[in-house]
Amino acid sequence: MELCSSGIALMKKVNSGESSSGARGTRAPKNIDEYLGGILEPAHGTLSKIRAAIRSALPPEATETISYRMPAFKYKGMLLWFAAFSDHCSLFPTASVINALKDDLKGFSTSKGTIRFPVDKPLPIALVKKLVKTRVAQNENKKRR
Repeated sequence: MELCSSGIALMKKVNSGESSSGARGTRAPKNIDEYLGGILEPAHGTLSKIRAAIRSALPPEATETISYRMPAFKYKGMLLWFAAFSDHCSLFPTASVINALKDDLKGFSTSKGTIRFPVDKPLPIALVKKLVKTRVAQNENKKRR
């Protein structure tokens, strides 16, 4: 496991020779447990809390997956993603959720589809659940092609 200059864990590097998207020399995790296994504290604990909060708000039919090399959840389509970076963690609930809940997100660092938070301070559980439930409702209401 490698640490960046700020001491935050980076994904495990594997020289597999496999061609993949993202950084060269890294192997995409197969599942969320494997992803979290490559992350050191405090980011590991923070993302574990985020994962638990997400799971508690999901319908039982929802599934975990890896998408874009990040942990993600699916239910009637993709719901949201989360990840650790060198100096922060992020939750990616989509731009439509961030726009719908912009008043709830005042005081948090956001951009079009991203909420950033410190590696040692998870988002409030109630907020995560509200984000998830909003996204689930969007997926349930969208017209299937």
